[in-house]
Amino acid sequence: MQATHFGAGNIGRGFIGEILAKNGFSIDFVDINETIINALNERNEYTIQLADESQKEIHVSNVDGLNNQTNPDAVIDSVSKADIVTTAIGPNILPFIAELIAKGIQKRRNEGNTTPLDVIACENMIGGSQFLFEKVQAFLSAEDKSYVEQYIGFPNAAVDRIVPIQHHEDPLFVSVEPFSEWVIDATQSKNKELHLDDVEYVEDLEPYIERKLFSVNTGHATVAYTGAYEGYKTIDEAIADERVLEKLRAVLGETGSLLINKWDFDKEKHFAYIDKIVSRFENKYISDSISRVARTPIRKLGFDERFIRPIRELKERGLDYTNLVDVVAMVLKYDDPNDEQSVELQGYLKEKSVAEVIQQITDLKDDELIAKISARYQK
Repeated sequence: MQATHFGAGNIGRGFIGEILAKNGFSIDFVDINETIINALNERNEYTIQLADESQKEIHVSNVDGLNNQTNPDAVIDSVSKADIVTTAIGPNILPFIAELIAKGIQKRRNEGNTTPLDVIACENMIGGSQFLFEKVQAFLSAEDKSYVEQYIGFPNAAVDRIVPIQHHEDPLFVSVEPFSEWVIDATQSKNKELHLDDVEYVEDLEPYIERKLFSVNTGHATVAYTGAYEGYKTIDEAIADERVLEKLRAVLGETGSLLINKWDFDKEKHFAYIDKIVSRFENKYISDSISRVARTPIRKLGFDERFIRPIRELKERGLDYTNLVDVVAMVLKYDDPNDEQSVELQGYLKEKSVAEVIQQITDLKDDELIAKISARYQK
């Protein structure tokens, strides 16, 4: 079987590529990084190392590279023949590959290919595949859309694996944490015959997306901003401080109470899930910089993002959100001169009242919540 995967970076090779290869796919990696594309074509293989005591190495073969800037026709051809199409390129880049996917689908239709195909965006966002579908539709004719309706699925997915920024002499070598989770919305899939091993298919994806967002994303950011507040530079250094660890567990306790209340997750299983997340952040074999995890603080304080959304929903349910408010205050204090949004945020705080800035960047209309966050910031 053949896969077309957009994004030959560390996550693409170290997570999605590993699972596709394990399921017997040959993989066309699509990217604009000439160094990586050339290395894939020269060697047709690469190595993944698990970041744990075992240091186990996983060999991935039957791979090649396609440069979508210099050879778009090859990418279109790959999509037209693929048994699955996946992405791991970042939400902001999805619109730039939409036309290539659309042309691949058109070629598929013109060649009379009626094998069902799923296009799955494996991105750190809610509704990634459907977002991509909206962009692809702009390049489709009425006939194409009819074909897509019958044969092409864009099932949303939730993905989770820590792949830290890293530098190796070998441009293809990648180190990843042992844990990984890939969940696909089975209701949006068109290729019902293809079920990947090590991937979970569910009828309702939203609980899994929120569990990941409010546990892993909220938790990782909590360690970063609490660690920065205490003067640390890396995640592993920060979480070794009992104060940071205590704040992490308190925050995950609050988001956990929301998830259990909202989605009826089993309490014992969910707190075991929290323990697993904490152990992942404590992994001494993964050294991640706080500046990377804490970057774009304005985005992370968005209305539907990892802090403000659980705070809103906890308040609606009459549940405690004190520790989440503490961390939001630390995000507002976050000052990194090399981070554009941090500089922007600190500029706002010099020009306006704290309450005005909170309202501006979070879109909160709840005066009581704004006052609570503002009071915590002042302390």
